[in-house]
Amino acid sequence: MHFSIPETESRSGDSGGSAYVLRKEYGANVLPAFPPKKLFSLTPAEVEQRREQLEKYMQAVRQDPLLGSSETFNSFLRRAQQETQQVPTEEVSLEVLLSNGQKVLVNVLTSDQTEDVLEAVAAKLDLPDDLIGYFSLFLVREKEDGTFSFVRKLQEFELPYVSVTSLRSQEYKIVLRKSYWDSAYDDDVMENRVGLNLLYAQTVSDIERGWILVTKEQHRQLKSLQEKVSKKEFLRLAQTLRHYGYLRFDACVADFPEKDCPVVVSAGNSELSLQLRLPGQQLREGSFRVTRMRCWRVTSSVPLPSGGTSSPGRGRGEVRLELAFEYLMSKDRLQWVTITSPQAIMMSICLQSMVDELMVKKSGGSIRKMLRRRVGGTLRRSDSQQAVKSPPLLESPDASRESTVKLSSKLSAVSLRGIGSPSTDASASDVHGNFAFEGIGDEDL
Repeated sequence: MHFSIPETESRSGDSGGSAYVLRKEYGANVLPAFPPKKLFSLTPAEVEQRREQLEKYMQAVRQDPLLGSSETFNSFLRRAQQETQQVPTEEVSLEVLLSNGQKVLVNVLTSDQTEDVLEAVAAKLDLPDDLIGYFSLFLVREKEDGTFSFVRKLQEFELPYVSVTSLRSQEYKIVLRKSYWDSAYDDDVMENRVGLNLLYAQTVSDIERGWILVTKEQHRQLKSLQEKVSKKEFLRLAQTLRHYGYLRFDACVADFPEKDCPVVVSAGNSELSLQLRLPGQQLREGSFRVTRMRCWRVTSSVPLPSGGTSSPGRGRGEVRLELAFEYLMSKDRLQWVTITSPQAIMMSICLQSMVDELMVKKSGGSIRKMLRRRVGGTLRRSDSQQAVKSPPLLESPDASRESTVKLSSKLSAVSLRGIGSPSTDASASDVHGNFAFEGIGDEDL
């Protein structure tokens, strides 16, 4: 990645000043090229073009933990978002959804960053300060059937109000969801009534979506506990179910176990799970443990038009994103596996957060996060806290939903397509090394 700023950007305006500081702080070879800013007012078409450029820019830097922790860089990006959309700083009402679809309206400033909005939602729900770090805000696209397609986790350098309104579509929403992967942290959250209700509502919703895999007998037990309003017991049973607490992505394509294989990817419990259907066989599942991924990278490419050549008069296809990871299939065999999905960056961020969580736990640290006081005042609790509503009773499981068979050593013996270099135009700095890699493999996935 390379960082470059036009003269007009680097010598004028607050964003330009911040960019100049960043260039001095990080050097010319760390940051990606920033979308240029024009001196005059932007037309609506130019505003939309720059919004898309900023979106791609933020996706690129979102994967770099060094940049993500820089307040200089974060404030620079926040100002760039606000300037591009020409949004004045003012108080507005922002709608945030819970996993069960319940709406929470909070009063925020258009210039409030993600943490400010998260704190406002926690205040509205009366969630204790030390549990805020267990939850995050996600930008999602609501499909026609009411399910959510996760676009990304909102980062600290984002302005949630600007991010969601700039998309100019009612399909895009902001959702509150737990942000950790290890179900052992559930104990901390369940100690609090509001935390318990949030986990319960999310779990019921995930079961209804089919994200959590349940048998008919397990479903009967869960419904019985629901009728008794035994929320903790309900969650204890749910914790034993396959894909509890996982985040599911839209259907995509992988080169595992063969090229162009349709799969559904889920992330959770320190692994990526791939559900797939082999020719003439029932739905199967393969799991890739994070601790056996030596490294991974996200690459992008723009397919050429049919005919293989590009010319000024011919359009180009949509950008294709790929997540590729090098996996320890056995003790002496590393193999690249590639997933092609518009959500590849989101998958990469999930991998990084699982690694971070493993390292924190290994060092004996905690994911608890105390309330950050705002500059110029403290965040006040709302006088009218909003309770988390209990979801309706679980409906009978979908009879058309097929059971999933755990993938055995049969698939690990299938030849995979290697990618020694996933992209010729990406530098080695794009590879994410895995500090949680344990270097232990066997013949089974």
